[in-house]
Amino acid sequence: MPERIDCDVCVVGAGPAGLAVAAAAATSGLSVVLVDKEATGEDRLNGGCVSSKAFLAAARRVHDVRNAGRFGVEAQGVSVDFARVREHVEGVVRHVGPFGSLERFAGLGVRIIREDARFKDRKTLLAGETELRARRFVIATGSRPAIPEIDGLGSVPFLTEETIFDFAETPRHLAVLGGGPFGIEMAQAFRRLGSEVTVLGADRALKDDDPELAAIVLRELRREGVTVREQVEVTAICQSDGGLEIALSGGEPVSCSHLLVAMGRRANIADLGLDAARISFGDDGIKVDRRLRTTNGAVYAVGSAAEGPDFPHWGAYQAEQVVRSILSRAGARVDPSLLVSSLHTDPELAWVGLGEEQARQRYGRINILRWPFAENDRAQAEGTTIGQVKVVTSTKGRILGAGIVGRGAGDLIAPWALAVTRRMSVRDMMMPVLPYPTMSEAGKRAATSFYTPRVQNPAMRVFVRLMAALG
Repeated sequence: MPERIDCDVCVVGAGPAGLAVAAAAATSGLSVVLVDKEATGEDRLNGGCVSSKAFLAAARRVHDVRNAGRFGVEAQGVSVDFARVREHVEGVVRHVGPFGSLERFAGLGVRIIREDARFKDRKTLLAGETELRARRFVIATGSRPAIPEIDGLGSVPFLTEETIFDFAETPRHLAVLGGGPFGIEMAQAFRRLGSEVTVLGADRALKDDDPELAAIVLRELRREGVTVREQVEVTAICQSDGGLEIALSGGEPVSCSHLLVAMGRRANIADLGLDAARISFGDDGIKVDRRLRTTNGAVYAVGSAAEGPDFPHWGAYQAEQVVRSILSRAGARVDPSLLVSSLHTDPELAWVGLGEEQARQRYGRINILRWPFAENDRAQAEGTTIGQVKVVTSTKGRILGAGIVGRGAGDLIAPWALAVTRRMSVRDMMMPVLPYPTMSEAGKRAATSFYTPRVQNPAMRVFVRLMAALG
């Protein structure tokens, strides 16, 4: 007889979002079962954010050393030991892994079942020989690299974000299929580590980012020697002497030694029996409403399994909202305007809230505020003057969105994320007394620039002089 388990919450998938749901639900006193056949609590880091950021950090060190001459520091004979770079990446993953270990979750009272999961019907999930019934199910099965249908691709060796760090030595020439965030990040990193790099994209590179800020990033990549070819169609790939040859529609073929396929990801939902559970889904994942409920009201989907943005921090935010909904009849709604995106190139690019075009479509008249890092004293001292702060506001000064391109943009965006979340105004962003000199001052200067046209108005100048005379 199959074992029957009844619980409050059954989480399917032990990725970051699934673990966040399991931990929060168990800590709140709910009975939780976690189902994932390949669950280790650590393997989900290897192809993701932690390993890639460790790799980017190594590439940045090489770049900074090679460009230290402007500070009067001369470094001769800089070389890259790729095997040691890989050791650095693996060491970081090992350090972070224990924080997501399944032993920790078992200690919280989470029951872990290492089996494949498949819905039997609307209310029942099968996990091996175990039959599970839960008050609420949460699907958090993550995603896998999307592999395009290109003639010959299946017959040649290629890399994805899950295998890109398997090198023992620097690739001679890396071709990157895809001009999205991961592909662009890896292109710059491998170029800095000594590879020749060519990016091939069917669309505009970084098409989901603010065009003005993305152009600054792409200009820097090209300046460093990365070849970025946009709006090109790859028609076929085959092996050639010493590597691969990539055929393009209407252009000369590209020869390379290694190929990275970085064309997004696909949700891991094919074998879940979603039809039996009456759960609707599409090519981009499971369809959910603002409360992350699927078309089966007892089932939620979060993270990469659900349609929408695919960022680890967004999955964590969704996990919080789902647990709140499970604990409260009122439920919690996801607010897409709170999404923060970050591109970890050098310079970095980060954005929160509405983009410029989105804001124009919704509000009509808006204000765009900018402040360049070239006019920031700390940036001058550090030699990191490339980039700017860009803020989108209503005509009355409420902050609708903000973006930063520059060194450390992913950290500098934090107060702007708070501003968007709390519906703050430029006046609020002008109030803090910031230490001098810091990069964060550029944000305050951008906020202050909202009032520049008013101060320069002749009538306002007359008013100020009158008030000064009366004072």
